Amino acid sequence: MNTAADTPARNTKIMNRSDLTSRLVAKLKNEEAVIGGIGNTNFDLWGAGHRPQNFYMLGSMGLAFPIALGVALAQPERRVFALEGDGSLLMQLGCLATIATLGPKNLTMVVMDNGVYQITGAQPTPAAAVSDLVAVAVGCGLSNSAWAADEDDFERLVDRSLSASEPTLIGVRIDDKPGVGATRRDPVQIRERFMLGMGVREEL
Repeated sequence: MNTAADTPARNTKIMNRSDLTSRLVAKLKNEEAVIGGIGNTNFDLWGAGHRPQNFYMLGSMGLAFPIALGVALAQPERRVFALEGDGSLLMQLGCLATIATLGPKNLTMVVMDNGVYQITGAQPTPAAAVSDLVAVAVGCGLSNSAWAADEDDFERLVDRSLSASEPTLIGVRIDDKPGVGATRRDPVQIRERFMLGMGVREEL
């Protein structure tokens, strides 16, 4: 896998978050868990099609990767994906070092980087100018990290992550299009459905 130094973020194609999310979900055939970060990231996960193994975060900025880490450690035989925006990841950069230290091989993290805090008014993030989030991940010890050059490369990296023996982080540059779905804001329903999907609660 190429590292951030080999494939600088600014040389990658700007893609569409909804399209990439749909491409990812289409590859999931074995009840893989998917944790969607707040805002447009989980709106697009919702829009890609409902699965009991999807968890839609509401209001917990920056916690998609930590929550996914917990799921990956609790169920090491299940592949776990986490979808997070660049602004949200900047809120919890320390989680990258924790994930690298614990090293769950079944965890894949996707950073959707459009360089702005889109939901709150498109204010620029540090990632828009000087911060390379994939390079940060590599520096934290997540050596299996790379920017996806285009859609085909994204799919290739996802395929490789499904059999990886260490945590994977995939950075994608995206446009500023809004999410295509509208997550139903019912925390209890989201939690209960996900627990059923994880096999830790029986349906009544």
